[in-house]
Amino acid sequence: MLIQFSVRNFRTFKEKATLSLIASNYDKETRESENISESNIFNLRILKSAVIYGANASGKSKFIEALMFMKSFAIKSSKESQKGEEIDVEPFKLNNESENQPSEFEVIFLYKKGMFRYGFEVDKDKIVSEWLYHKPKTKEVELFYRDFQKFDTHKRNFPKGTTLVREDLIRNNALLLSVAAQFNDATCENIIEWFKNLKTISGLKEEGYQGYTMDKLKDPKHKDRILNLLKAADLGIQDIKIEMLDVTELPNEMPKDIREMILKQSKEDKMEFFSDILTTHKKFDNSKKHIGNISFSLDDDESFGTRKFFALTGPVLDAIENGYTLVVDELDSKLHPNLVCKIVSLFNSQKLNPKNAQLIFNTHDTNLLSSGLFRKDQVWFTEKDKYGEAKLYSLADFKSDKVRKNEAFEDNYIRGKYGAVPFLGFFDNLIH
Repeated sequence: MLIQFSVRNFRTFKEKATLSLIASNYDKETRESENISESNIFNLRILKSAVIYGANASGKSKFIEALMFMKSFAIKSSKESQKGEEIDVEPFKLNNESENQPSEFEVIFLYKKGMFRYGFEVDKDKIVSEWLYHKPKTKEVELFYRDFQKFDTHKRNFPKGTTLVREDLIRNNALLLSVAAQFNDATCENIIEWFKNLKTISGLKEEGYQGYTMDKLKDPKHKDRILNLLKAADLGIQDIKIEMLDVTELPNEMPKDIREMILKQSKEDKMEFFSDILTTHKKFDNSKKHIGNISFSLDDDESFGTRKFFALTGPVLDAIENGYTLVVDELDSKLHPNLVCKIVSLFNSQKLNPKNAQLIFNTHDTNLLSSGLFRKDQVWFTEKDKYGEAKLYSLADFKSDKVRKNEAFEDNYIRGKYGAVPFLGFFDNLIH
């Protein structure tokens, strides 16, 4: 489970911004049994969901992009870069000092009964620093600390890393974590595995993970779960099936290079290609009597919202079934507010989410604030000042005498009580 993520000097975040999923004692007894998972080993109460609000261009998506960057760089830095290649990181550019300073990322999480704290600082050219700490029970142990190309490693607990450093196998633009995992260090392999299980997706571009959901339909067990979720969403879908592409009957108008690529991959790699997804709906006569069924093309006949929800079912069910953390940028895009509430309820549920999967997302859907689904410590805001610097803060950060547990969060947010809303006075000036 994700406990905390911090970023500094990345894109719109100049100062350190930290999202903590440790439950606040101020909200104790508020949805305690549903929204919180307890770690008995470390005596922690961890939130199962969090939502981020903010005006357009306030940093909501940039914060998620920071987590995406950290995940991608941790997994790929040793494999997809060569010596001297530039690192694709972007510091805060609206300040003449920060634009020349490194960006910092740190994550704390639970995995396989241990707690890990891992982070690094990078600029365009090199790794400035990197650190890894492991807490098996009560005491945190430093496995390594890196200062440019100077490494301090724990010889007994991190022997593989010690060997890699001694043999000078760590490039200045590659993470020790990533290199050690490639050399089969068990601890680093576990951390890379956790990063891979951290699912980060865009709610605006569902085509990026629709194929994943389509692939899940091949398994009857997964198909039943996807279909049950679609039925629960009241989309009128009775069944769903994949229509496979017959590579022996490719259309004549298909471009030659695409035709050759499909034929080659089908023959050499035994790849299968989907041509469409068909949804089944009931058909009725004028007296409202069910007379049969009709098939629709998901892409041609179904709404944008239905296509988005179908694409989401794969990652959502995958997270729930395996206890993963799912991070979604713009979850509410194209979806009815009630559907978003149901997805959140799924993660908060003690019964339906027994492995304590987590959902973190940003949204403009203020209905969630009055839904009763969230505690104060699960609601976060991003706000940008006149210097272009974004900050991240929680509703739980407000003093209890200013924000009471049962007040109208949605109305107060829209009125600007918590900040993180656009200042639209300029529109009034235009009108006058």
